[in-house]
Amino acid sequence: MAFDFSKLKEINDLDFEQVAIWPKEIKTVVAIFCIAVVGAICYYAIISSKLPQLDSAKDNERDLRATFESKYRIAVNVEAYEEQLIRMQSDFSSMLKTLPTSNETPGLLDDITYVGTDAGLSFKLLNWQQENPKEFYTELPIQLEVSGSYHEFGLFTSNIANLPRIVTLHDFDITNNNGELSLKMQAKTYRAATTQADMINKGQK
Repeated sequence: MAFDFSKLKEINDLDFEQVAIWPKEIKTVVAIFCIAVVGAICYYAIISSKLPQLDSAKDNERDLRATFESKYRIAVNVEAYEEQLIRMQSDFSSMLKTLPTSNETPGLLDDITYVGTDAGLSFKLLNWQQENPKEFYTELPIQLEVSGSYHEFGLFTSNIANLPRIVTLHDFDITNNNGELSLKMQAKTYRAATTQADMINKGQK
């Protein structure tokens, strides 16, 4: 049967004690109204207070998913990571071998003197300076001053680069005193921290 909207005009004349004989159109409208009221009450009294918890749970779910995906990628590639770690330990061990030990650092002055005189330079100053500890190594500065020609300076720096231990050159200052060229610079070598060297050696055993 079709919905007769004209029946709705009788809603103001209805008796609530005779609900059973109300027209079906009015019953339908009243039922919809009651459902809407009950739904609104339930939403504001029960559901709305839980919405922040729902949003928090969704955010937590996203964080957990991201953590899971990150750990899953690590777990899947764990063998590759282990191989990479072994290569890094090997490379680091090789680098440690290029750093002088405490017993070898005094001999570096002899090495620098030798490559300098071999290049034709005359030494005016060659002294250790105060050590500068870093996180994983100790920096050992050497102040030096030599005299010679530009060509001899270039040969000297080339010979320094060919030393078996790492030595870097810094703060170049060349002056000309009555035709005599003088070169002042700071050389730096590096000594690995004892704990780092021991840790690598234990890892290789």
